[in-house]
Amino acid sequence: MGYTPTGQQKRLVVYGKTRQEAAAKLAEKLALYHRGALPQPEAITVREWAERWLQGKARELKAKTVEHYRYELAQVLPSLKDPQVPDRFGRMRLQAVQPLHVRELLEGVRDALPPSRFRQVRWLLHAIFEDALRMELVHRNPVAPVKVKAPSRGRSGRTLEPEEIRRLMAALDAHPTPLALALRLMLACGLRRGEALALTWGDIDLEAGHLTVRRHWTTVAGKGAMTTPKTPNSVRRVPIPPETLERLRAYRDALLQAGLREEDLPGLYLFPSRKSPSRPVEPNAPNHLLRRLCRQHGLPEIRVHDLRHTYGSFLLAQGAPVELVSERMGHANPTITLGIYRHLLEEERKGWVVEPGAPTA
Repeated sequence: MGYTPTGQQKRLVVYGKTRQEAAAKLAEKLALYHRGALPQPEAITVREWAERWLQGKARELKAKTVEHYRYELAQVLPSLKDPQVPDRFGRMRLQAVQPLHVRELLEGVRDALPPSRFRQVRWLLHAIFEDALRMELVHRNPVAPVKVKAPSRGRSGRTLEPEEIRRLMAALDAHPTPLALALRLMLACGLRRGEALALTWGDIDLEAGHLTVRRHWTTVAGKGAMTTPKTPNSVRRVPIPPETLERLRAYRDALLQAGLREEDLPGLYLFPSRKSPSRPVEPNAPNHLLRRLCRQHGLPEIRVHDLRHTYGSFLLAQGAPVELVSERMGHANPTITLGIYRHLLEEERKGWVVEPGAPTA
């Protein structure tokens, strides 16, 4: 099949339990070779190709996204996280992988991963082999024909009950710190954690009563990093409810009374780090505060993401159009909003069942 740079012949060898089986395999390889569909023999392993693929993605995507890809792929390729870890699939030659190997791999992690993560792991494996197919390293994508059903999908977030919202708001008001106000913004305006922490006073219009999302504060390689929002639609203007607006005004007035000049405010973060006021608070700080408040006030476990999910559920329950909810929450399109809140919409529809001609209350 050609020659190496040193002039040695490249050979492809097939084996079979019988002469007939070996001949059949040879005929198949020859047919692919004459069609130009038989890749050159390569010793590159699955892990090595996955590493190259991630390096390529690092030139196209945000560092946080690539870090997330590596983390998810490590569920099936643990050597991506630690090269010393035993990794039978990662050590396989890329060209030797068959659909059966992929199916066994996915079945092995199916019950250990949530549905969304399982689907993403499969998607990432497919993307890696699809890239190898485009580069003509393999003659087919061994992930494509594999069908392993993900576990039944649960809801992507929990909606707080009205009593839980009331008690949480009371807990936040009793904890008058900037970080408590950040949690209130996530609940009252549907902000992502990183969007709330990235806000500056220049993003807040206290007269018009709205805020503008422009940035996202996140963690990359264990350190805080400022990035652009998750999607183009994430750059948006969001109205601020009156009570939350009053607390923002009180917060601003307290800063001015403490000696800050009003002309300096626009460039300052709403929720600065105590160690370094020129950067926002540590990205996981809201998680720690919310967990602590839930324990102190006898509230059930509430995740930071549940605050945003409650905001979307509340809007839809009040009859807001899906398009408006999608715009307010910065989803890429209304289809994503429908996918996340479909359970709520179905419950709402079940409530609108009326017998024609029956008396109404």
